[in-house]
Amino acid sequence: MKLNLQKPLVIFDLETTGLDLVKDRIIQLSYIKVYPNDKEERGNELINPEMRIPELITQLTGISNEDVKDKPTFKQLAKKIEDVFQGSDIAGFNSNYFDIPLLAEEFLRAGIDFDFSKACLIDACTIFKKMERRNLASAYKFYCGRKMEDDFEAHRADQDTEATYRVLMGELDRYTEERQRELGEDPEGRVLPNDMKALAEFSKTNDNVDFAGRIVWAEVNGKRTEVFNFGKHKGLPVAQVLRMDSGYYSWILAGDFTYNTKQVLTRIRLREANK
Repeated sequence: MKLNLQKPLVIFDLETTGLDLVKDRIIQLSYIKVYPNDKEERGNELINPEMRIPELITQLTGISNEDVKDKPTFKQLAKKIEDVFQGSDIAGFNSNYFDIPLLAEEFLRAGIDFDFSKACLIDACTIFKKMERRNLASAYKFYCGRKMEDDFEAHRADQDTEATYRVLMGELDRYTEERQRELGEDPEGRVLPNDMKALAEFSKTNDNVDFAGRIVWAEVNGKRTEVFNFGKHKGLPVAQVLRMDSGYYSWILAGDFTYNTKQVLTRIRLREANK
């Protein structure tokens, strides 16, 4: 199936030193950029994380400290990566939970305030879980009809990116009314629109304001409002807390929170101050 694109779509995957959004760093970034005219371009970067890669990560990814010691840092590659993602919608596998939040952190550490809110964020993993509820290897077998280990090396960003691209295309091929009827399925509720905004909306599984979910959207007195999702002020509107406990803002800025969380909180504080 041909992707119905209004602007480019970047399908990407990361390999990292671990799963901590604050402390861990990217060691490999791979992408496929698909244009509305069907042109495709691929990129694959090994990145020096400026910290040691744990042995477990090397065993999983095959990427060692030796492999990255002479590679550019993320900061050195940041502008190039920004140019790839700028003006595009973004897709990945479990990307809304991990890859995009960590990429946002790396951009901010490099001094780049990349506005992900302008992109449709499409998570093929969320689509798959809502439709079939399994992992990438099972998704690949289900949608592509082959075992992933027969076609790819495990835990390599470039390999997983290619597999994710094929899975996303397979999802769109399978969940059409015509295909569902061919399979003897009831198409109601099992049709995916070939539209990036609709797929991004379908990929959402939370109401996070920041990527880490420390601040979330909630209905307060009939109004959609940012509220804290942790700590002593959990469930209270952020604007209210900033008024009644000004030290809480300083505590978060000095604390072990992601740059993105601090950035979102600062934007809310400035907005409220300008009212």
